[in-house]
Amino acid sequence: MAAKAERTFIAIKPDGVQRGLIGDIIKRFEQKGFRLVALKFLQASEDLLKQHYIDLKDRPFYPGLVKYMSSGPVVAMVWEGLNVVKTGRVMLGETNPADSKPGTIRGDFCIEVGRNIIHGSDSVESANKEISLWFKPEELVSFKSCAFNWIYE
Repeated sequence: MAAKAERTFIAIKPDGVQRGLIGDIIKRFEQKGFRLVALKFLQASEDLLKQHYIDLKDRPFYPGLVKYMSSGPVVAMVWEGLNVVKTGRVMLGETNPADSKPGTIRGDFCIEVGRNIIHGSDSVESANKEISLWFKPEELVSFKSCAFNWIYE
């Protein structure tokens, strides 16, 4: 893997799952050239979500966010690649879909901030924290893709 390769945590929220967007979202990350190293389809517990969103605990929307995120299944994923955290955030679009450009996931599939279908780590540090919260080390698969040399110099 290239010297600056990193991992990010991406989660498709209950609205993205209910709307049947799992395949479209995975496809965008695969087509970009990132490598999927972990994936879970689960009903997240309120305890897990409270830990995940701990930085937002003092915000007025926090209780509703935790309740909403535990209202249906989510898809938790770890993607790996060069600058995947920053690039992944660009691919997601702005938190508020109204500010997201066409071609981004939120720009193409969302209207309201409370139903923005996807979460992505905002830094390498938060990615590492989120990955360890959602996945055990043995659940992360390490392999070299046969496309590696066609994606990286």
